[in-house]
Amino acid sequence: MWHPSETYPDPAVEVLDPRFADLVLFNAAVERLYHGTRWGEGPVWFGDHKALVWSDIPNDRLLRYDETSGQVTEFRRGGFANGNTRDRQGRLISCMHGLRAVVRTELDGSMTVLADRFEGRRLNSPNDVVAKSDGSIWFTDPVFGISAHYEGGKVTPEIPPNVYRIDGETGELTCVIEGIDQPNGICFSPDERLVYIVESRAEPRRILVADVTEDGTSVRNLREFVSAGPHGAPDGFRVDEHGNLWAGWGTGEGLNGVRVFAPDGTAIGHIHLPERCANLCFGGRARTRLFMAASQSLYALYLNVSGAPYF
Repeated sequence: MWHPSETYPDPAVEVLDPRFADLVLFNAAVERLYHGTRWGEGPVWFGDHKALVWSDIPNDRLLRYDETSGQVTEFRRGGFANGNTRDRQGRLISCMHGLRAVVRTELDGSMTVLADRFEGRRLNSPNDVVAKSDGSIWFTDPVFGISAHYEGGKVTPEIPPNVYRIDGETGELTCVIEGIDQPNGICFSPDERLVYIVESRAEPRRILVADVTEDGTSVRNLREFVSAGPHGAPDGFRVDEHGNLWAGWGTGEGLNGVRVFAPDGTAIGHIHLPERCANLCFGGRARTRLFMAASQSLYALYLNVSGAPYF
């Protein structure tokens, strides 16, 4: 059961390392903005609308939170959307379990399939996605959305889980990382020289990091960034302007919420929530409001640091 903090600083915001103290505000508390999703995922900020869009996968809908009014309305139904981002033209990019595709919503509201097959075979269930400054779209493709009739449809996978890149000019789909046991969350460092990926079925689960090649089309030196330990479960994440990694986290008492890591991999802070946090993003006027899509709720916290300038 969630109860708002009646005191400052909010005891739900835990400092594990002195570096985290500079990133949070003593008089800002965790807020619950909405309750009623079955599995909340993929928040993305639309500053031009002062609104947040996020996924409720099992209910097959996207929801919209209006920052000005505080109201939540249904944005769209269909496709079993999971992870979302925006490209450099401000268009919504969604991973859709139901279509087994990465889809772009055009400015006129029409939808364009960017990728649904690799080498002639169907993708599994694109999960999380991020847009790079060169116009390319990178996404993960585990089997979660096709493993049951809950977040899509149950089917037999045609290809292994991989990480892919869609070229921003040609639309060509290339596999950039193979061999990860169910890749999940993905994001870049602020300078885009590093890419982080969650390996969801490793034992223990872990966050990997790789160097992006100079031409931006592939990676090298894939390695472990963080081990989640025997009970930790990282999911979706984003980085702030200083390169700190803010990761959705679970599972269980004391672990649910957001775990924050410095660029050197040290856990420096934790935002405790009563639910596992699946994904998050930075938003608000200066990208200093952290939006957290947890299991059945949407939470937010004002910070003293801005998110990296991509969606």
